[in-house]
Amino acid sequence: MPELPEVETVRRGLAPHLLQRRLTGARVRESRLRWPVPAGLDALLAGRTIEGLDRRGKYLIFHLDRGGFICHLGMSGSLRLCSGDTPADRHDHLDLLLEGGTLLRYRDPRRFGALLWSDTPEHHPLLAGLGVEPLETAFDGAFLHDLCRGRNLAIKLLLMDAHRVVGIGNIYANEALFQAGISPRQAAGRLSRPRCDILAAAVQDTLTRAIAAGGSTLRDFVDGQGNPGYFQQQYFVYARAGEPCRRCATPIRLVRQGGRASYFCPNCQKR
Repeated sequence: MPELPEVETVRRGLAPHLLQRRLTGARVRESRLRWPVPAGLDALLAGRTIEGLDRRGKYLIFHLDRGGFICHLGMSGSLRLCSGDTPADRHDHLDLLLEGGTLLRYRDPRRFGALLWSDTPEHHPLLAGLGVEPLETAFDGAFLHDLCRGRNLAIKLLLMDAHRVVGIGNIYANEALFQAGISPRQAAGRLSRPRCDILAAAVQDTLTRAIAAGGSTLRDFVDGQGNPGYFQQQYFVYARAGEPCRRCATPIRLVRQGGRASYFCPNCQKR
């Protein structure tokens, strides 16, 4: 599933090509996504201008001159800019038509993504309960220490709770905890303020480096121009079970937490 760095990569790649562009409508070939594509989307979009493109967690928010829509890429979705005569493939479910003949195409083999209309997209119920953005100044060691205090929940599961901190998916939680030297199984409440300072900085550094690398492409992810990400080439622990740690050569271990794979070095992440 595209995580924060992938969604931010898409946003940054599309924004220069979409801002202040006028939409002429939409072409829906398959409306059965995670939630149904709004009926009458073509009429809703026709003649409206894209005035902003934001990200909240893993959601893209398209602000139009009247209303807007939210897009989630689900497990396998992508948004690509195409010329108007580009033939649609089997999993190309939706085109947003732009003045001048280009289009923004939504592709989703698993159909677990979404495109939802709202008169006030920034206040949509899907966004209401989301936590702090980890790349904002509000996310620091003090915030993280307050969040962890008194909690027996494993720190990795806390980092991935979107109601607390939004957008840190499994890949980047694993990598940030390795960088901070903290076991994914450590009880959050046992982290001191100095260790929370280190972890908060590691989260922000990991996400920033991932965005600079265009995110991670493990299966389907591509950016708005169809390019894959390259951060997977920098992984220290994720998907490297049994391989030697890049720092100490100890074999990377794999455990399951909350149904997700946690990778860590038992030597570099003793606590």
